Amino acid sequence: MLKLIPNILTFGRLVLTIIFLIMILYSPRFYAEGERPFPDFLDLAFILFVVAGLTDMVDGAIARRLNVVSKFGRMIDPLADKALVCGAFICFAIIGEPKLFGFGPGALAAIQWSVAGILTLREVYVTTLRHIAEARGVNFAATISGKVKMCVQSFAIGTVIIKMAHVQTAEWGHWFTTIVFILMLTITVVSGIRATQRSSWKKAARGPILSHTNQA
Repeated sequence: MLKLIPNILTFGRLVLTIIFLIMILYSPRFYAEGERPFPDFLDLAFILFVVAGLTDMVDGAIARRLNVVSKFGRMIDPLADKALVCGAFICFAIIGEPKLFGFGPGALAAIQWSVAGILTLREVYVTTLRHIAEARGVNFAATISGKVKMCVQSFAIGTVIIKMAHVQTAEWGHWFTTIVFILMLTITVVSGIRATQRSSWKKAARGPILSHTNQA
């Protein structure tokens, strides 16, 4: 039973992710324009997001401690992370958040969907590399740069939620969110480029695809 804990936590994170994304989509009903809207709903969404992030930190550590690190875990765990991050920014774009400075709807939509698109394209690209590597029997587990990227993306999501709930119109809130987004996009793009420079990917790119029998 103990060996199932990492996978249970991963699936739990997927469930929390779905609830969190639904709350983001419904959040415009729970706050009004102004510096102090009704924040309780968004604060609850923020708590769910933090809990989901904590399960991401814990499941990997438990898997290594119990020596139950598996190909399944290496594949599903990153997918859960991507669903949380990409889903969050897509939902932000759908509801038109974050609002920045005095930009009009068109400019904001371009920024919001561009951010969501860049993050999603990066994750699809790296996930494709991971699937190819794993299919060829090469371990393509997360690296430090990937973990840093995830931390910055998570921080950016939290920044948007707090801005929506508590500092919608504050000038410093606009600047802080903008700086966080620039940093996040830079790290996201760099980590995506570094994925193709990893020795594990170079090894996978040269090797043949293994049969299911060989993989076992």
